Amino acid sequence: MNIAVCVCQVPDTASVIGFVDGIRDLARVNEVMNPYDEYALEEAVRIKEHFTGSVVTVFTIAPASAKEMLRKSLAMGADRAILFDAVLSDPYQTAVALSRALVTFYADTLPDLVFCGKQSTDFQSAQVPAMLAELLGIGAVTGICSLHASSEGLQVEREIEGGVESFDVHYPALFSTEKGLNIPRKTSIKSVMESRKKTIDLFPLSLDEASSVVMTGMTPLDRKKRCQFLSDEKELVRLLSEEHHLF
Repeated sequence: MNIAVCVCQVPDTASVIGFVDGIRDLARVNEVMNPYDEYALEEAVRIKEHFTGSVVTVFTIAPASAKEMLRKSLAMGADRAILFDAVLSDPYQTAVALSRALVTFYADTLPDLVFCGKQSTDFQSAQVPAMLAELLGIGAVTGICSLHASSEGLQVEREIEGGVESFDVHYPALFSTEKGLNIPRKTSIKSVMESRKKTIDLFPLSLDEASSVVMTGMTPLDRKKRCQFLSDEKELVRLLSEEHHLF
């Protein structure tokens, strides 16, 4: 069974993003694997361990600095790692690039399973998995919290407001993973050392599609709160109606 896992880099939540003259200062930002992608990779490795002969290949579109993240993927149990050196923030561009990467890598046969994280923790658009499934022409269930795989098919569940949805899915299929699906394994010193012996394949990325969504700016959140004492309720009504337009 061929299993593809799409991962991305995000800023560590413990990192400090500063602003200098209105420009982002990323000097103190540490890039890590997207937490939701860790659940995707863990589930892929578990299926590989269940089905003898399965191969897990990790794909990412990121700058060359993402090699360390891919080393972690290999240490967690992935067999191969593919890096497309580019920086994309538009979800559609990312989905197109990933679809071309998968089609090119697997040639005439699509992978049996494709795993993605539910969303990235930086932009949190949650659009790429569904777009990627549509471009590949395969079925998809997003935000899954349970998966049972057999040679005939898969049974997956996802939580919705007030309940749980259950699906029977045939191969090939794409799933995006939710927190709680599993507990990602910790890497051992042995697995880390073995990952250093594996090669990370670097592929060029050719993309003609123009970006549909462009981030034009970013400003820090002003957390200062203004406290104002009022003389009576009439002054409060005037303030709410004239300045805050609540009435």
